[in-house]
Amino acid sequence: MKESLHDAKEELKRVDHQIYVSLKYTRTVDVLMNCIGRMIDAYSCMIDTLLKYAVEKKLVPEDFVPSSPLERLEFAKSLFKEDIVQKNMDLYALMRKVVKTNPKKEQEFRRHVTLRTQIDGKEVTADIDIVTEYYHQMKEFFEWIEKKVNE
Repeated sequence: MKESLHDAKEELKRVDHQIYVSLKYTRTVDVLMNCIGRMIDAYSCMIDTLLKYAVEKKLVPEDFVPSSPLERLEFAKSLFKEDIVQKNMDLYALMRKVVKTNPKKEQEFRRHVTLRTQIDGKEVTADIDIVTEYYHQMKEFFEWIEKKVNE
């Protein structure tokens, strides 16, 4: 459990660097996509930590924990009803869908570089500000998990 938490922290450091250094100087949709990919990896580690916590606290038997990412996402949502968990699991699902699409690139090499794509019939956009907001939401979630695990 501590190892998964440490892995999530390391991924968050990488996301932080990509947002505040790489995106600042590169400003391409490819860097945005890479950043979202790193966020997905961090979320996977955080979900892993939550599920290991649930097993450790005997909320669920160990052999009952699913192995596929989407099943783990749904299982975590059903185990932890807190608003912060629900909100972050929805964001994780959205990011997974964004990465699987073929986004349109707008205003590359400019401050307002934007990734646009269609998901479930809705247009989804991501720019530096939105990705930064997602990052702050993730950090808040990480701190919540860290506090819960260390109780």
